Order: sequence, then C-alpha cells, then structure tokens
Amino acid sequence: MNDPQAFQVDLRGVVDLFARHLYSGPRVYVRELLQNAVDAITARRAFDPGTAARVRFTFPAEGTLEITDSGIGLTAAEAADVLATIGRSSKRDVELGLGRTEFLGQFGIGLLSAFMVAESVEVVSRSAQDLTAPAVRWRGFDDGRYTLDQLDAADDASPAEPGTTVRLVARQDAEHWLAPETVVSLAEEFGGLLPVDVAAAVISPAGERLWRRTSRPDLPWERPEGLDDYCRDVLGFAPLTRFELSVPLAGLTGVAFVLPAAPPPGSGAHRVYLKRMLLGTRVESLLPEWAFFVRCVIDADGLRPTASREALYEDEVLLAVRDALAAQIKAWVLATVQAGSPARSTVGSTVGQRFVEVHHLALRAMARSDDEMLGLVTQVLPFETTDGLRTLVEVHDEHGQVLHADTVEEFRRVAPVARAQGLAVVNAGYVYDAEILARLAARRPGWTVRPLLTSDVSAVLTELDLDDALRLEDARRDAARLLAEQDCDVVLRTFDPDVLPAILLTDREATHQREARQAQAEADDVWSQALGDLTAAPVGPSRRLVLNCANDAVASLLAAPPGPRREAGLHALYVSAVLLSGEPVRAAESTLLSTALARLLDGVG
Repeated sequence: MNDPQAFQVDLRGVVDLFARHLYSGPRVYVRELLQNAVDAITARRAFDPGTAARVRFTFPAEGTLEITDSGIGLTAAEAADVLATIGRSSKRDVELGLGRTEFLGQFGIGLLSAFMVAESVEVVSRSAQDLTAPAVRWRGFDDGRYTLDQLDAADDASPAEPGTTVRLVARQDAEHWLAPETVVSLAEEFGGLLPVDVAAAVISPAGERLWRRTSRPDLPWERPEGLDDYCRDVLGFAPLTRFELSVPLAGLTGVAFVLPAAPPPGSGAHRVYLKRMLLGTRVESLLPEWAFFVRCVIDADGLRPTASREALYEDEVLLAVRDALAAQIKAWVLATVQAGSPARSTVGSTVGQRFVEVHHLALRAMARSDDEMLGLVTQVLPFETTDGLRTLVEVHDEHGQVLHADTVEEFRRVAPVARAQGLAVVNAGYVYDAEILARLAARRPGWTVRPLLTSDVSAVLTELDLDDALRLEDARRDAARLLAEQDCDVVLRTFDPDVLPAILLTDREATHQREARQAQAEADDVWSQALGDLTAAPVGPSRRLVLNCANDAVASLLAAPPGPRREAGLHALYVSAVLLSGEPVRAAESTLLSTALARLLDGVG
C-alpha cells in the first residue's frame, strides 16, 4: 500500500480562483490586511486596554508596501499554526476570530488575498503576550514556497515593540495596486470609519514625508450637522431629507438618506460597514424592495458577512434587522406624510408634501402589503379620475363608490362620456394602482370598490325614444351585421359630448368566453371537455360600438340609404372608435379603414 501524499497546490492558480470567484477583485487585499491588523489590535486590547491602536502604511521602495500594526503579534508556535498552511482556518482563528464577535477577519485567508497583487509576502511579528519570545519572520512566494524562522534580538529586522509588519513586493502586472495613491484611496474607502489610528506615509509637494490619516474616530451620523455634505461626497446626491436608524440588538446604527428624485422600483443599494470596516457600497439585501426611495449608510456588529465579506449572509439576524429597519422607515413615512397633509399645518409639512410628490410610487408599493400605508394612500395620494386629480377618500365621499378602469386605454375610452355624465371613474392603469384598489376592496368592507363594467357606462347613455328607435332599427341591424365579423355589436344612444361620434365598449365576460372557446377549439380532447364546462353559457359579441345619435355625422350615416357609402362610413367610425379606445388596430381593421377611405374618396354610391 502506497504512503499517502500531500496535494501539490499551484498557489497562483488558487489566487486566480479567489480573485475570480470569491473576491470582486484585487482591490480587496487592502481591506483584508487592514482587517487582520484591526483584529490583532482588538485582541491585544483585550488584556492591555491602554495600548495604542495604530496601523501604518509605508512605501519603502517602488512596488513595495509595508503594513505595520500595534496588535497582539505572533509567537513562533502561533506563526507555524497560522502561516504554515495558508488559507486553513487555524486554531488561532477559531479562538480569536470566527468564534467571537469582536473579530471579523481570518488571518490565513486574509494573508492569501495579498498574493493577488504580490509575488512575495513577508510577515515579521513579535508577540505582546510573551515579551521574552523572539520575533518570527515568515516569507511566502506565489509559487507555493515559504520559509519560517526566528530572529535574534540583534537582527536589524527584529522589531523592538510587539506587533506585526506585512511586507508586499508587487507582481510584475500589479505594481499599480501598491502605488501610494492607490493604497491611500483604498484605505480611506475600506477603513475610513475605523476607530483606530490608520495613516499612510505620503510625500508632500515639497518632498517631505507626511502622515495622512485615512480613518476617523467617530461615525458620520454622530455629527448630524455635516451629514448632507457627507451624502454628497460619498453617495453622490443632495438628500431630500434624512433620518436615523438604530437596531440595538444587532449593534446597528446609521442614517437613511431620502433620494431627491424618484428612482425606478427595486431594492436599493446601500453602504454597509461591519464593525466599522466597509462591507460594500452597493449591498442590496438590507431593506425590503418597497424601500427603494432611501439609500442607507449603516454600521453593525451583529450581522454576518459572506465568505468574501462583500455581502450579508442571509440568516435569522438579517431577517430580524430587515424587519426592524422596515418598521422604522414606515413609521418615518407615516409621520412625515401625515405632517405634510394639507389638512395640517406643521413645520415639517414642506418635507411631507415634497416626499409625496417625488416618491408617490414608493407609497403605492408600500400600500400593496400594509394596511396602515393603504389608509394613508387613500387619504393623501391623488389619483387620475374623470373629475380630475382626486384622492380615493374624496371619490368615495362625493360619489358613494370607487369605480376604476384597470388600464389606461380603458380609462381614456370611457373618460369623455363618463366625465360629461358626471360618472366618476379612477384610472388604475398605472403601476401598483390596480393592486391597491383590489386590496382596498378587500380591506374596506363598507366601501364599494370595483372595476368599471360595460353596464356602468351604458347606464349613463340616454336611450332613444321609441319612435326614433323603431325608425333607426333597420339601420342599426344592418350596421350590426356588417361588424359581426369584428365580434362587435352596434347600439344607438345619445350622450355628451355630442362631438364624439362613437365609443367602443368591451364586455369582459364575453371576452373571457370568446378566449375560452378559442382555447377549446385548439385543445386536445381532454382539455377541450374541461374547457367546455367553462363555455357552456351563451355569449354575445365581446365588443359594443355605441353610436351617438346626437352627432351630426352619425345622424347622416344612419339616414343614408343602404349601400357601399353607408358601409364605408360605418367601418371608418368603427376603426376610429378602436383608435380612441387605445386598443391596437388589427390587420383586418386596418384593411377596413383603407377600403372605407378609398370608397369615400371615390364617391362610391
């Protein structure tokens, strides 16, 4: 039996795998090394609270970077455990990292990320827990080789103070990642909110070396007076307003900035820090989808990152945090919009009214699933109606019911007649409106809320007196016969405005029956039998052309003798009614219009 052999690992291949599938790109190496330094400082302060919390970036030569921290450091045994097998979760990681909430990083994995930009990595460390122990030096290369040795106290490379220095030498294709301006920019982005003193050595225009601090001691929302400027600088817009966020159980604090213009619906992208280290600038799982009108900046201790530490791990804690933040945002919306209602006069009314104007779509999205928001929307949001812009409460109070057309085309088709007859119809053809009205019908039992029916419109159209009806019946039948192929009946009425010659009404039930019959004809025997039960009831034409006898053109058409001219005129009126209804013109209807115009222009008949 052969002795077991260790796998031969191509470290460069592993690094490429990390860069392509775990991390978003090489830029995260600064975050990983910075996180290692911060975790080391946190570990040292656990037994030596007065120690300095300091991280320094220096650039000894072109293409070389050193990161030095005042952390806990490593003994020789710890160095062998952590660094001998790069990428393995070490005992130290388990004890000091993943198992405790004070730490975020994983030393071996974090160090491995440096090979995305470096051909060699050197770690020199002295332990703060055993000051008599010699310093250790580990050198690793991107071909998988490494050395580990102890340093004599007299060695120039041996540090005098506890802590760790990581030295990177750039790969030939990655020198720009170690350039001072790049490193400073990445340190400010990832570690800008760290509570430790992080600084980089930069050269002034006069050639002097200066320390540029890349972190700040406080969180931006702890000084509200500068938050609008912070939003402009970091998020790129001037907020409409802002409000604080807090979930103490998850150690979460932050601020929500309300966008000054309406974005498209969808979950927003937020800037998230974990233990004050940047997780990501476009984290999408923090809030529910309806909260797309805010952009948040938050810091949390209790949320878990994914393996790449660039997104949040979906667990019960995140679900609870999402619910808590949603409740806070909803409470702010309710208070702000109610304060901005025209019925109230408060200092915040301008913000509330502006919010309704800009983010009415977000309010509609919230009302689809929340009864409190539904009640608010019915009171404050204007809907397009045949009476102009009205709230749903105003429509109900004035007319005793809320009738709605579920498409913009249907609304435009009936609006002129309904408006002239005093019939109030709500246009529910815009995003979320039909869902809101359906929810309102289910949640407000005392209200009559329903879709507009053909009979509702027919009821406001005046029937002809008996003599006129009998006199025009032959012409009506002739017209109905001509339009039967278009699945359309013809009705004679008088209505305002008299300049409108005809309107096209659609019978929903008849349309459903017609579609079911068509499906039955195309289905196999089993489905055809099942569909037959749905289409057993008699059904008439699915559309109805209502001719306005108060219109001069219609009166002339009906008075004309039967023949090609009347047919051409009727077909032209029918197609014009289809166009006014907003329905698409079918090929057969386009042919009807062309033929009708040709006949009328040729003076046939």
